[in-house]
Amino acid sequence: MLPYGRQSIDDTDIAAVTEVLRGDWLTTGPAVAGFEEALAFWTGGVPCVSVTSGTSALHVAYAAAGAGPGDEVVTSPMTFVATASTAMVLGASVVFADVSDDTANLDPQAVEAVLSSRTKVVTAVDYAGHPADYPALRPLAHAHGALLAADAAHSLGSRLNGVPAGALADITTFSFFPTKNATTGEGGALAVPDPELFDRARRFRCHGLVREVERLRSPDEGGWHQEVHTLGLNYRLPDVLCALGTSQLRRLGDFKVRRARLVARYNELLADVDGLRLPVARAGADPMWHLYAVRILDGRRREVYDRMRAAGIGVQVNYIPAYWHPVFEDLGYRRGMCPVAESFYAEQLSLPLFPDLTEAEQDRAVAALRDALA
Repeated sequence: MLPYGRQSIDDTDIAAVTEVLRGDWLTTGPAVAGFEEALAFWTGGVPCVSVTSGTSALHVAYAAAGAGPGDEVVTSPMTFVATASTAMVLGASVVFADVSDDTANLDPQAVEAVLSSRTKVVTAVDYAGHPADYPALRPLAHAHGALLAADAAHSLGSRLNGVPAGALADITTFSFFPTKNATTGEGGALAVPDPELFDRARRFRCHGLVREVERLRSPDEGGWHQEVHTLGLNYRLPDVLCALGTSQLRRLGDFKVRRARLVARYNELLADVDGLRLPVARAGADPMWHLYAVRILDGRRREVYDRMRAAGIGVQVNYIPAYWHPVFEDLGYRRGMCPVAESFYAEQLSLPLFPDLTEAEQDRAVAALRDALA
């Protein structure tokens, strides 16, 4: 089975991990700081906090923003459920806004229609690696006193009008799951330009611990003393995984070039295929293509999915609208809330896309798609 996504691991990655395994640190040591510094290069200098997953990054982001009971988080339904669920476990309510038909990213007009005095955070999702419309979303969020967050799990390495992912929003989360643009095995991170918000995020990922003498309420207790002033969790990413991440980030530029070439080749090979709609990039967008998401027209997506899977092509659907999950249905969310997102979902199909995908494998995927549509 040819997968739709797969990590790219080489000898330099393996050497980076084994070097840490032979050293003195496995948990929070120098490799963590090195990884966060390397990641900040890709965010245009915005400081970063590493955490254990993209999900924990979202949880930390909402906690740092102060989201809780009585607050609302506005986000896209075209995402993995964690974008919403991590706000809900803090007690906030989630309001889903519809997406734009071309990119499947949040539609600013749909966001404006659901903003209220209770809105605490507006979380855009960079679907497939294409940056959301942050220049339009930022003033909408700020006019309501809300933070603008970016779920950039797909878009590390992307740019919008020359500004990198990580510097487009008030707080940005990344994922380093194996199928993402770079991997730490499991892992995530936040990019946070505001120093106070950054400090809250960094403390939450380590139980809320305070160690600085000038901040301690009992500074004379002893050299061992540390205090918890606000609650947090253990979301620390260990040195051994940060070493892998730093090695991967050295190759991220090459990954981007390779993904772009594969996308351009898909576009060329599929340009004349009927019953198919290809992905687009808006003016000013320079995506790090995470997914190659086509749309299968005429109600044939399920048929094409089944045929391609039977042919050994591991296509995928990304994603079921988040509020279709029973956990949301049980809370009163209903289908039909975001018709553009639901229409997109009904047609969406992700073809194989990863840096080590060969042209022969790509040709095989294209041939299977043509056969399935014939």
